[in-house]
Amino acid sequence: MTDSSTPCSRKPPERRRFIAGALALATAGCLGLAAPPASAAEAEIRNVALVLADDTYVLNADIVAELTPLLADVVARGVSLYFVTEFELAAPRWYWLDEEIVTKSLTYRLSYQSLTRQYRLTSGALHQNFGSLEEALRTMLRIRNWSVIERGALRIGRSYNAALRFRLDVAELPKPLQVSALGRKDWSLSSDWYRWTFAAGRDAR
Repeated sequence: MTDSSTPCSRKPPERRRFIAGALALATAGCLGLAAPPASAAEAEIRNVALVLADDTYVLNADIVAELTPLLADVVARGVSLYFVTEFELAAPRWYWLDEEIVTKSLTYRLSYQSLTRQYRLTSGALHQNFGSLEEALRTMLRIRNWSVIERGALRIGRSYNAALRFRLDVAELPKPLQVSALGRKDWSLSSDWYRWTFAAGRDAR
């Protein structure tokens, strides 16, 4: 569910500015110039619930997080950031490792459109524009009605172990910025795994 584009041989002005900005950021990071002070970026998952809606279990959750000054500046310069929410569901087995039932991920691409001065969230073929970074983040961090598994895949009344986490996908950064991001907390934004147990057929938190 990741939006991507293929660069052509003749780079438009926006693409040239994008590359120039990325290289400038990487150089600043490597030389220690003009880089904001490092700060620990944290995310916290709250209010998690798996809800049975018709024949599908949907997931609702709230994520508390904010971009570091560096990440906010990177977006404003035209560099897209990719954020991934990962969900895992397993059935416990006393005699062996847990049985993996499903793993799913939801990817958002956060970008800034300099011509319209708007932030854009893209997920798959869908996108939405926002007048501010705060509005875009608020929408991305509020997960609602995410379909994660069909009802028939689970046994009613059986207990399952669920897990959820949120993170910045550093591997999707331009290569120069991936190097700059190594070992730097101001490039990091992720949550711990949030784990809970629920019985199929019932809503659970």
